[in-house]
Amino acid sequence: MSTRIPISIAGNLVANPELTYGESGVAHAKLRVAVNQRIQGADGTWQDGEPVFHNVSAFRALAENAANSLKKGDPVTVAGELEFRSYEKDGEKREARRIVADTIGPDLRFGTAAYQRSAHTAVSGPEAGIQVGPEVSADAEAASPVYNIATKSPVVVPPFGAAAGNEMSY
Repeated sequence: MSTRIPISIAGNLVANPELTYGESGVAHAKLRVAVNQRIQGADGTWQDGEPVFHNVSAFRALAENAANSLKKGDPVTVAGELEFRSYEKDGEKREARRIVADTIGPDLRFGTAAYQRSAHTAVSGPEAGIQVGPEVSADAEAASPVYNIATKSPVVVPPFGAAAGNEMSY
């Protein structure tokens, strides 16, 4: 039996995404996201509540892009469906829950990001290289698009080839 509920969370990655490929070649990324609730005390000070850990699964291009873009500690937002499953193991009934992600992205409250659209044909297979961060060279970006996250300084990309300095060309 399986039940799915729409859900959206914001938290931090507990570990690097684990990317695997099924027998049919479909990419599957497993992520673990910690969500802390902020609680305001009677004196007005804020404290972190008890963290709640969520298992997140992403498939196909979303899985590959998440594995290429995100790393442990990154603040992320995830939207998808909360799935509850019951199963039997060694004659004992068990339950599991996970979020099957529709979208995953960096949480821009805590840093900046430069979006780079990937080709319609996603890089696939376990031999595909993973490159993360703003230090990727221009040649590497042209060969393998990545989603760069820079949390120390903004990444400025002129729109549609406009000259640097935020001038618009018509």
